[in-house]
Amino acid sequence: MQTITDIPVQLTSGAISEFKRLMSEDPSAQGKFLRIGVKGGGCTGMSYVLNFDDKKETDEIYDVEGVPVIMDPSHEMYLFGMEVDYQNGLNSRGFTFKNPNASKTCGCGSSFAV
Repeated sequence: MQTITDIPVQLTSGAISEFKRLMSEDPSAQGKFLRIGVKGGGCTGMSYVLNFDDKKETDEIYDVEGVPVIMDPSHEMYLFGMEVDYQNGLNSRGFTFKNPNASKTCGCGSSFAV
């Protein structure tokens, strides 16, 4: 199993800390990879996928400061250069996505169009 170190998606220190916390506290995340991807749907056409999952044969594997990340290579064109952050403040809480490839985003922040 080859791990690639140059990931097409950037994770902020806040996101890395939260993923590590979830991986250590959530029994269903044990032994899984963090899957970053896209799927059809959402109010603008595509939605982000962010969950713990098993590796599929076609997935690329990345290591981001100890967080094992997997991504379907066909999703890279939609996600290249995207930043995933985690906010834990009063005005904003949860994971956020800054995608330079998105031509349109929705108010919830988890749906986009290219």
